[in-house]
Parts: sequence; structure tokens; C-alpha cells
Amino acid sequence: MVALVAAHPWVAEARLTPGGAITVRPEPAATLAGPEPGPLLREHLDHWSEVYDWVYQEAVGRHSDDLDLSGWRASDTGQPLPIEHMREWLACTVGLVLAQRPRRVLEIGCGTGLLAHRLHPHLHGYVGTDVAQTAVQRLGDADLPRTAFVQAAAHETGTARVRAAMDGALGRAVAPDCVLLNSVTQCFPGLGYLAEVLRQALAVVADGGTVIVGDIRHSDLLTAHFTWLEQARDPGLGGTDLRNRVRAAIVADEELSFSPRAVAAVLAAGDRPVRVSLHARTMEQDTELTRYRYDLVLHVGAGSSKVSAPVRTIPWSEQLGAALAGTLRAASADEPIVVSGIPNALLNDVPTAVTPHALRHAVRELDAAVLLDPEDPRLLAVAAPAAGGLLTVEDLVGSGSQIGPEAHEPLAGFVRRRLPEVLRDHLRRQAPGTRPPRIVVADDSDDRGTR
Repeated sequence: MVALVAAHPWVAEARLTPGGAITVRPEPAATLAGPEPGPLLREHLDHWSEVYDWVYQEAVGRHSDDLDLSGWRASDTGQPLPIEHMREWLACTVGLVLAQRPRRVLEIGCGTGLLAHRLHPHLHGYVGTDVAQTAVQRLGDADLPRTAFVQAAAHETGTARVRAAMDGALGRAVAPDCVLLNSVTQCFPGLGYLAEVLRQALAVVADGGTVIVGDIRHSDLLTAHFTWLEQARDPGLGGTDLRNRVRAAIVADEELSFSPRAVAAVLAAGDRPVRVSLHARTMEQDTELTRYRYDLVLHVGAGSSKVSAPVRTIPWSEQLGAALAGTLRAASADEPIVVSGIPNALLNDVPTAVTPHALRHAVRELDAAVLLDPEDPRLLAVAAPAAGGLLTVEDLVGSGSQIGPEAHEPLAGFVRRRLPEVLRDHLRRQAPGTRPPRIVVADDSDDRGTR
């Protein structure tokens, strides 16, 4: 039996334990991220493709052609997220994209077209890709002007069919000036795959354009997020029981979370100049989408920095909060300014705390951006003008208080579940009539997980 298991191409090593189980180590090529995904990693991608194709077919949450909220549910209750909250979530994302002044957008993971319907009237051309054929077919049938939709995974941006779609909607051999990935990275298996997707996005975007990665689950806030979820489910839970339940929930979590530090390491290995801005989610309602997620805008190419003057940073104070707009208006007339160290009232119970929504409202008439403090995601910052909040990759590498892991990668957990299933099926085919033994993946066979 051990020899049969060891002969499987997805297995690097197999050995019999004293208890009679077979312990295996996966073949590294089976979990390779790119340029072509390994077979185990592809199974992870196929899993999410099947999930979303089914969700979109069922269309529970489809209110209209341009407001299909199928799949959008609160983690704590399992109930659909409120429609008005999702409308504001959409408005915030559309506002962030249009603030970059794009003309040609490639959206990777367009889903039901929530953004496509709202962006395309403002653009010269739009291309959307998605793994779910149901979504792609439905959006194609909608016949939105100056758009094209194609079935493709996030790592297939460089394929001929995606290029053909861009040639048709954007112009022959014309590059998009914005590549958008919104609320899709949580379905990625790990940082290796994220790096491959970003590498392709950075390769295709025009010089001076942007790559926007939106609605990211912040790994530094992972413990806070799951503590909030567990207490919502069981308000009386506390102490050791709460900590143990949170720890177990994080280990079992099947979605990717990562910090800006993880992205900085990817960008540092690239050959195109990039500057970065970290944006807070500024919806009014207090949900996990507002508390624990953020947006990342990568400004790509030689013209990525629009601020030549030095940026002045001033610390937050309660007195400043009362006159924030006036202070920013007066100060930014002479030089770019960033107000830093603002406690996020959704994550901090201190007198000087303020919500991201309140900050957005305070600066609504200014060229300003509500940002995450790169040193601590529980803190906010405001930049005026908005371009004053741009950071270099070097600013992010090694930055942050590291209150949480750099990333939580679900691939390791998926491999622990899926590889034994594959190997037991393999044994049934190779040795019919025998009962397959227990098969486990070695705990140290993959250092990916929460790190």
C-alpha cells in the first residue's frame, strides 16, 4: 500500500506510521502556483469555480440585472447582507476606481457584474473575466456597450482569449489603464498564486495606470475578526474558551487573508516602479466588510507619483477632528499633508476614535483620501491631496506592528483534506477489493497556513 501511495505523482514521500496510517508529503509541483498551477492547486481553484457557478445559477439574491447579490452573506448570521449596505459598498468601490480616472478597465473576477454595470458608462472600454460560465454568459447577453466578457481564471490574464476580448473592447493591442480585482482574493489558495496574478496584472497594465485590489481580508485583523464573529454567535463566551474557539476557527478558515507587507514583498521582486495607497472601507454600517477589509491601489510606471513636494505628517488629536476639513484645506494649499494615527472607532474604544465613514463625510468636498495607517490597521489616516498618501514599496516592506500574521493561506488546509481523498481513490483503483488505510498529510509538509 505504501509503495502504491508513493507512486502517485502528487506524492513526494509516503511512510507507514506505527499506528498503521500512511503519512504523505505532497510533491511540491502539485501545489505550484505558476506560470501554470499544479494539479492540487488547480483543484482548489476548481472548487471555488464550481461553488460560484452554482451560486450564480441559483441566483438567490438577484434583485435586478445590475444588482445580483447572490452569495453575499454575513459570516456571523449567514443571512444576506442588507441591500442598502451593499449599495454603499458598491458606491465606495466605484468611487475609488473612478478617482483613478481610468478609460479602459480589465476586471478580473467580475462576478455578476456589480461593478461592470456601474463602471462601463464612464469608460471607453471594459473587459470582465470570471471563472463562472453562468455569470459570463448572463453578462454577455446583457449587451452592455463597449464591453466584453470571457470565461477565464485570475491567472489567465495573458491567454489568447483574454487578449482577444481586450482587442475587441479596448482596441487592438491597447492596454488597460486599470486592472481591477475586487473581492476575489479571498478565493485564492495562497500568496504564491496572488503573486502570479499580480505579476500578470502588472505586466498588462499601461504605464501610468493602476492595479486595484479591493475588499481584501486583512490578516493583521484576523484574530479580531474571528473574536468578533465568535462573540456575535455566543455573547457569553470568554476567556480560554473564546481563545480556543477563535484559534480553531482561524485554522479552519478557507479564505485567504493578507497584509500589505505580503504584497510589498511581491512588488519588490518586480521590475516596474510601483507606489501604493492603502484605503479604508468607509461604509456607514458596522459590518465585517467595513471593519476588517481594505483596498490596495498600485500606481504603476514612471508616472506613478504625482506628488513632487515633501509630504507633511501631523498627528491626530480630538481638537483637530472638530475642524479637520478646514485644517486640511488650509495646509494642503501649501504642501501635501497626511493626518496620521487616527483611532478607528470600529476597532478602538478610546475618546479620540472616529469611524472611517465620519472621516469620509468630513473631507467629502476635498481632494482627500481616507487611508489605513501602514503601521497599524486599527488606525486610520487622511491624505490631502489624495496622492499625498502614496507610499513606496520600501515603506511597506517590513512595516507594520505585525499584530497578526503576514497571511493566512488556505491551501495547506485544502491539501490536508483533499490529498487523502485522492489517494484513497487511487488505491481503490490500483488494489480493488482492499480497504484503503488511513492517510494523513504530514503537519510539516507545507509551511503555508497562518504565518
